[in-house]
Amino acid sequence: MSALRPERVGRLREATVVRAPAKLNLRLVVLGRDESGYHQIETLFVALGLSDRVRVERGGGALVLDVQGQEPGPPGENLAYQAAVAFFREVEIEAEATIELEKRIPVGAGLGGGSSDAAATLRALDRLYGEPLRPEQLLRLAVKLGSDVAFFLSPSPLALGWGRGARLLALPPVQSVPVLVAVPGPGIATTNAYRWLDDRRAGAAVHSSGLLLQPRLLQDWDEIARLALNDFEPVVFTEYPHLERMKRGMADTEPRLVLMTGTGSALFAIYRNEDELERAHASLSHHSPGTIFIPTQTLTAMPEVGAE
Repeated sequence: MSALRPERVGRLREATVVRAPAKLNLRLVVLGRDESGYHQIETLFVALGLSDRVRVERGGGALVLDVQGQEPGPPGENLAYQAAVAFFREVEIEAEATIELEKRIPVGAGLGGGSSDAAATLRALDRLYGEPLRPEQLLRLAVKLGSDVAFFLSPSPLALGWGRGARLLALPPVQSVPVLVAVPGPGIATTNAYRWLDDRRAGAAVHSSGLLLQPRLLQDWDEIARLALNDFEPVVFTEYPHLERMKRGMADTEPRLVLMTGTGSALFAIYRNEDELERAHASLSHHSPGTIFIPTQTLTAMPEVGAE
């Protein structure tokens, strides 16, 4: 435990704002289950300009969550709220803060919005209360909250992840590129996607990708496109054929790469320039009126915590 140090209290800030970026899985390989029953993965994360806005205000006598842009649901099921509870427990002080979430990242689409909100809340509270936690303590809290939360605490917007996604190697950021995110329908439950994958693999040996990911090669988008893979696509596309049709439609616009992120339902296409993205956006929007399309870009730096 890390009690808040009294000498810091006099210079605490009242409120702070953090942008909580979405993420893409540029590569997602499921290696199998460990002895505890959790699936081990190999993944390449990149953060996006598409982001939620998280504002945290210190004090107020209670822990309050205000969500805008989606149905709020019970606070106890929200990862940002859970992050705040974990933070206050760790620093051993009364939980008093107001967390305002402005949701822009589609929920349950494999874009990591909830995990990013949790990481942003941890960063904001740590700043507001005088940084009582060491980086390794914040990371430990993040890992307990969810497998993607650790990435959003990473110093780089590009990182390799292993195990349950918490073992990270931050990589030098690569050139920002235009991205078109497509959300063709409701989110897909992660537990369902893993169950479908396990059912398909039942009785068969699980093979690794057979590739040795060399960090020095992950500085070139053509190389990243060559390595792009998502093990969940075959099983998710079997259950939701319209997602496979959407991927084919996006591939017809000739992007650098097109892939599903996480366990879906979001797909993304990376283009060489903004003109290509705009033409693709116009064409796809015309032919798929029921799909949400979000133009954005990859980040070259993680958002900083800002005072308000």
